Amino acid sequence: MHLMIPFAGTVSEAGRLALQTLSLPGLERLLAGLSPAAVLGSDEFSLNAPHEQALALALGWPIAEATLPGAALPWAALQAAALGLDTRQPWGLLTPVQLHVGTEQVSLGLPADLQLDEASSRELLELVRPLFESEGFSLHWAAPLQWLASHALFDGLATASLDRVTGRHLNPWLAGQREARLIHRLQSEVQMLLHYHPLNEQREAAGLPVVNSFWLSGCGRLPAAGGPLGGSPGPAPTLDDRLRAPALAEDWAGWAEAWQALDAGPITALQGEAGADTRLTLCGERRAQAFTLAPQGLWQRLSGGWRRPSALAVLETL
Repeated sequence: MHLMIPFAGTVSEAGRLALQTLSLPGLERLLAGLSPAAVLGSDEFSLNAPHEQALALALGWPIAEATLPGAALPWAALQAAALGLDTRQPWGLLTPVQLHVGTEQVSLGLPADLQLDEASSRELLELVRPLFESEGFSLHWAAPLQWLASHALFDGLATASLDRVTGRHLNPWLAGQREARLIHRLQSEVQMLLHYHPLNEQREAAGLPVVNSFWLSGCGRLPAAGGPLGGSPGPAPTLDDRLRAPALAEDWAGWAEAWQALDAGPITALQGEAGADTRLTLCGERRAQAFTLAPQGLWQRLSGGWRRPSALAVLETL
């Protein structure tokens, strides 16, 4: 079993203070029987979060590890394939969002805060559809916060993932490639179209956030080498992302509570089922650290090079 945990660590000062309050006996016991393996990631400014890099590697996508932080990872094409859509074309994921425009910067609100239901999401998609289709895009509704789009310019277009930009100021994350100019223009046109639109007026009257733009992520063409996912995938990871929502919302009390439940549940269960294929990948905002059952060498044990790790010390490095 391969358990992968996104947002296990954070660079937020408040989050790191919350980390110090955690008691994670299950993780301590599990780490005592595992050995550190691959480390992925660079810093908190890469286009792809460490858990996305680790998942792409686990899926066997033929992307060099050195390029993973800024690579075009085709999550939209993977979802399109699951829906039975044509994956011969590159795809991108459009997420309806609320942009908060300040005097000096623009920030992106949490998409979940929109509380967008299917009917409203489909209505919004139909409103913006002519803007996209006039430029040769093909749009497909997948979920209230997930619209899939296909277009030739998505082939190899690397954009910041939604997990990187949610709740943050957007200026450092805006794609600068020439190919992204059309996307920037469409974002402006969508903002003008939705500004004071009756649908948003109804949302405001109901106390809901307005939808005034979209974010593009997960672009690319599904790798073909070695099978539908490309490469040579290992055991399919179990992704437990219960820490994601509170981390993005900077709800550190909720994040700590979710960590305690994770420790008492899946992590403790993983320790009880540990076998030769057991793998744990802890992912923060900067790095993803994998652990396996591979034994440490005799010299490392005799020299004290391998000591039972502190769970908090491991999480602080992420």
